[in-house]
Amino acid sequence: MTTAERVLTYARAELGKTETPANSNRTPYGKWYGLDGQPWCMMFVMWVLHQAGVKIPHKTASCSDLLRWYQANRPACVVKVPEPGDIVLYTFGHTGFVETAGPGTITAIEGNTSPDSGGSQANGGMVCRKTRKQSLVKAYVRPEYELEEEMMDISKLTDAEVLQLARRMQKVLAAQPVSSALASELEQAKAAGITSGADPNAFATRIQTAAMVFRAMNAMKPQ
Repeated sequence: MTTAERVLTYARAELGKTETPANSNRTPYGKWYGLDGQPWCMMFVMWVLHQAGVKIPHKTASCSDLLRWYQANRPACVVKVPEPGDIVLYTFGHTGFVETAGPGTITAIEGNTSPDSGGSQANGGMVCRKTRKQSLVKAYVRPEYELEEEMMDISKLTDAEVLQLARRMQKVLAAQPVSSALASELEQAKAAGITSGADPNAFATRIQTAAMVFRAMNAMKPQ
């Protein structure tokens, strides 16, 4: 099962769920988010992603805020052609998950809508499956499901890919600044010849650690 399929599985399991009491905007999704009693279509989306184990780079209860954030920070995730699992953002301030897409329409699972066309479509109080015209869509946001899957399938990496990942991690860690609390001790260790001080935040292998301990023991011996 792909990450997008897992997201839709969690969303489908909520179909038919309603606010309790009616017209209160009180739901498990709002309670989880911390804004129970407020319009909850985006909180439903956030809750489903969380339940499916998808990391949420920008947690929000606002449709417009989510779109602005992705446009500014993950523009490649704002797509024109919908796929199952995409977050659909409508022109009338509403959202849900794309389940299927057809010629000119999409079917989505949405929180806080109405089961029929007579009720409020953006604050209707129920999790429903809705088919709407694509002309009502403002944008589609595709969370980085593939990245999630790559991280979950890390056991499938070859030895060469693991080494490449380790080198990348070392490079990132090496660029991190030394905390002020440890700066003086690092200078003392350098002065004692325990470490060169190069890339101080990078990982150390066991042999490197053993060598540094050996140097520290020698530095502590009476001269």
